[in-house]
Amino acid sequence: MSWPPLPYREWQPTKETLHRYSQIVGKVRMSLVPFRNHWWHVTLYVSTRGVTTGPMPYGDLSVEIELDFVEHRVRVLTSEGREAGFPLRDRTPCAQFYTELFRSLESVGVQVTINAKAFDLGDSPPFPDDLLHDSYDADAVERWWRILRLTEHTLARFASGFTGKSSPTHLFWHSFDLAHSRYSGRPAPPIEGADAVTAEAYSREVIAFGWWPGDDRTTPYPAFYSYTAPEPDGLRTNPLSPAEAVWQDMGTSSLAVLPYDAVRETADPAATLLGFYESAYHAGATAAAWDLALLGG
Repeated sequence: MSWPPLPYREWQPTKETLHRYSQIVGKVRMSLVPFRNHWWHVTLYVSTRGVTTGPMPYGDLSVEIELDFVEHRVRVLTSEGREAGFPLRDRTPCAQFYTELFRSLESVGVQVTINAKAFDLGDSPPFPDDLLHDSYDADAVERWWRILRLTEHTLARFASGFTGKSSPTHLFWHSFDLAHSRYSGRPAPPIEGADAVTAEAYSREVIAFGWWPGDDRTTPYPAFYSYTAPEPDGLRTNPLSPAEAVWQDMGTSSLAVLPYDAVRETADPAATLLGFYESAYHAGATAAAWDLALLGG
């Protein structure tokens, strides 16, 4: 399967809308699912039809919300066989998405509330009031979803060689990136002044890997990434692969970045991406003196 083009500026309005849809759905998951370390309980997952919460507990029931990108609709399902939903193709404003999602949940017997403010999206209006974000380019959404699937396939191969603690591959709705993490097993020093979310996320030594579609703050283009936290001395002296991969200075840390197009345009994109993740892992693990003989990878 080919890795499709996804120029950031061409689909940015749809990306911004879809990001907010995902935050609304993700906050429902955060409300219903018991806490897990590093906030793994809040994430979304790539499914065979789109992106899903997976089963969430609600009393004696399980409930699932899926953003279905085959039919381009929202599906709300319960273990009792009840189902509700609504279409996504009709330029649904964020406010309407919010209203219709909670109406669908109520229609299958699920009552839940969330913090209706967008997370880390500037001065974006609260979800129930947001009529600004209403773009939905179905073709672009399908290409984004295909990249998620192909990246997840590669991360599954990458994860298979590691025997230490590692995360699922999941979609973090706050930053809109598909991510997978490896841990050394050692606690990390507390981050001075960190909020509770950040403190928990980085409570253990970690090397993270992923893909995101781009933003105006970090990379205005889709890219694969990796970072090591806490960042060890000498990290950026270690080489990355392929040649297009670079260390990007983030002010207080370093980010290994490989533009998506540099992968997409190669003869074997999956092998190129796997090489990037492996080089970033060995750069971080070597600099941080992880026990590679024990952890593998």
